[in-house]
Order: sequence, then structure tokens, then C-alpha cells
Amino acid sequence: MGKYFGTDGVRGVANVELDAMLAFKIGASAAHVLTQERNAGGKAKLLIGKDTRISSDMLESALVAGICSVGADVELLGVIPTPAIAYLTIKHKADAGIVISASHNSFEYNGIKIFAGSGYKLSDELENRIEEFIDNFDSVPKASHEHLGCVIRSSIDPVVEYTDHLAETVPGDLSGLRVAVDCANGASSTTVTRLMRLLECRADLRFYEPNGININANCGSTHLENLQERMRTGNYDIGIAFDGDADRCLVVDERGEVLDGDRIMAVCAAHMKKLGKLRGNAFVATIMSNMGLHKYAKENGMEIKCANVGDRYVLEMMLRDGYILGGEQSGHVIFLEYASTGDGQLTAIQFMHILKESGKKCSQIADEVVPWPQVQINVKVPNSDKHTIAERPEVAKSIEEGNAALGEGRILVRASGTEALVRVMVEGVDADKVQSVAEQVADVIRSVVG
Repeated sequence: MGKYFGTDGVRGVANVELDAMLAFKIGASAAHVLTQERNAGGKAKLLIGKDTRISSDMLESALVAGICSVGADVELLGVIPTPAIAYLTIKHKADAGIVISASHNSFEYNGIKIFAGSGYKLSDELENRIEEFIDNFDSVPKASHEHLGCVIRSSIDPVVEYTDHLAETVPGDLSGLRVAVDCANGASSTTVTRLMRLLECRADLRFYEPNGININANCGSTHLENLQERMRTGNYDIGIAFDGDADRCLVVDERGEVLDGDRIMAVCAAHMKKLGKLRGNAFVATIMSNMGLHKYAKENGMEIKCANVGDRYVLEMMLRDGYILGGEQSGHVIFLEYASTGDGQLTAIQFMHILKESGKKCSQIADEVVPWPQVQINVKVPNSDKHTIAERPEVAKSIEEGNAALGEGRILVRASGTEALVRVMVEGVDADKVQSVAEQVADVIRSVVG
């Protein structure tokens, strides 16, 4: 990771860590680097989309100013999910697509992530070049006179084009399904109504009235309690929850039980294998993937390849080795046949299609994959310490003792790529022991950082 770009772009508290001046510099530096990358002459063109945070307008304006100041043009697509920007960047042959979003974080955070013209996130090399210009901003050549960039009047209807594309990935329709949807007061609020109508399913939407500060607030894929209660007491076949920018999705069955990204992928992989569409009879997960997922895959003639945590690393392995399905427990799932990045709404409708085809209840599908007990505890650790905390003698000793106590199982202590914290993940066959070990390791880390 670079100085500004983490595993998922630049992120921080809006107007504190990520202010308008930094956004201006990111816009100008990125547009300059991307203009240099163009094989053809003329101005570079960038698309910008955003989520529903109160700070997104401010950062959008700063990005636009920076982009235009170096002679590139901009098309503004408004509030739209992150994967829609990736798709539309490819479709309309833009040089890049920029998303203003902090994904699942609370409203005071925001972020800037950039997709190349290919629809994939920028390479480390390009991000490093952009960072060099941010730090040496006087070296960025400024345009003037007729060479200034401008905001182009957009001919793109992002909601229609994106939802039409998603609907075309499902053979037939989803009529008859009763779906409870949680939009997280985020970007899916603009698209999911039309998508569900196109697929003819009966969708009951909640948390689809964003006001700038309620994104992810006790709702969405990181706060599933409301959706779980709706599923237990309502008459629904399946519950779907998105995060703020709708690039991830989690499923809740009719019992109120959560299906994380591992179980969603397992169901989708088995279906794709049945159709002869799962290349290499394998898919890509991460080192955090549940051991129950590995057992299910082996029993069903599939192989799991493990990448580092972060959807960009999952995608890199997929592209390098030719796999078409991959993802993370968090609900980032990549269907490379249809999308260049994780897409929550695409994941939802692919799973819903499998559910309808099966004729089973959602719980029956879910129970085919039996996860091992797994606990994850987030511990606040300064960014300066989070990458080395597991090497501290006290922490290393607690991990060693925890592994001995677990017997069959594992402990992972991993630095977050986007926040000042480490994630303590413990997995094993005994749920009580897993919880106890996780708390012990987390407590030791807290004592070390004070």
C-alpha cells in the first residue's frame, strides 16, 4: 500500500484526513497520469459517481476542479453503486472511473477509488505515480485557455444502463420470490427498485431514504439485526443486505441466519460447476475463508485458491490464473463473466436465481455448507503499529498459547487495509474455546498498545 492509496483507494474522515485540497490534488494528479497513458491524442475523459454521504458533493466538486485544471473532461453520473461506475467506464470507453465512497464505513468517512479504462482498479504502479505527483504537486502541468477541461453534459442514464445489464445476467425472471432488501441508505437506493421490477420479484425495501448522514447507520451488510428480525417474523423467501456503495452483499435466510460471502460463493460455485461453467473447477477465496468452506469444496470436487485479504488481491489471482469466481467473507463476490469488480446486486440476483431454480428454501441451500465456528474481533491500533503488532513478543506468545488451546483450528492477526485497527480471527471446532481464545489475544493487543 502507498502513502495515500490503501487496498480500496484513499479513505479517511471527510474534511479532516480527506479534505477538498487533497481531493483536488488526487483529481489533477490522476488525470495527468491517465492522460500520459493515453495511446491516442486529445483530452482524457473521466466518469465520477458517488454514494449518499453528506461529504460526497464537496469531494466531487474538488475532484472536478482538479481534473479540469489539467485539461481533462468529466462526466458526472451522480449517486450510483461502485460497480456501476466500473461497468460504465468500460462501456463508454472512458479513461477512468472515479467513485466517491467509503463503502461500509459510517457517514463521517469518505473515500476516493479509481478504476482504469479496463474497469479494474488501478495498478500499484499507476497509484504510485499518482502519489508522486500529489507529493510534488507543483510538477503537475496546469492547462489554460482552450486547453482547460470541462464538465461534459452526460448522455448516460446510469441507472437504466446498469440495471439493464444486471437483469440480462439472469435467464428468465425471479417471479414468485419474496425478497426483503436492506439498501443501507446508500447507493443501491437509486437502482434496486428498477432492478427488482425488471426481474419481476416481490421486493420489500427498507433503509432506502438517504439523508447524507444515515448511510450504514444501524443498517446494511454490517448491521444485519433489523433484516434478521424481518426474516424471522415476515413472510419472505430471502433477505438481501448491501453496504453503502453496494459492492458487497450478504444473505439472510428465512430463519434469520446470515450467509456470509463464503457460503454465498460456495452455493454459486457448485451451481456453476453443475453447468460446466466453473473454470478449473476452482474459485478464489482469501486466507480468512472458513475451513468449512474448504471442506465443502473438497467434498463437491472443487478446489479453493487463497489470496491475501482484499478484493484487489482476489481479482489479481483470478486474472492471473484464469478463474471466473472469487470473493471474500464480507460479501465482495466477483463474477468475472459479468463484472470487473465485486457487485452486491449482481451477487444477490445470481443467488436468487439459484434459489428459485432449486425449489428449496434458502435455509436448505445454506445448510449444505457447514461453517466452522469463527470469531473476529477488531482492535484499534495506530496505523504506525498495526502491521507489526503480531510480531511483538507478548502478542506472539498469546497467539502460540491460543493455537495450543484450540488444537484443531487457527489464529490470524491481520492489519486492516482501510482503518487504524487489526482484526483478530480465530477459528476452530469448539465455539466456546474459539471465543475465549479470540478475546484473550485481543486483550493482549489492547494492553500492548495501551
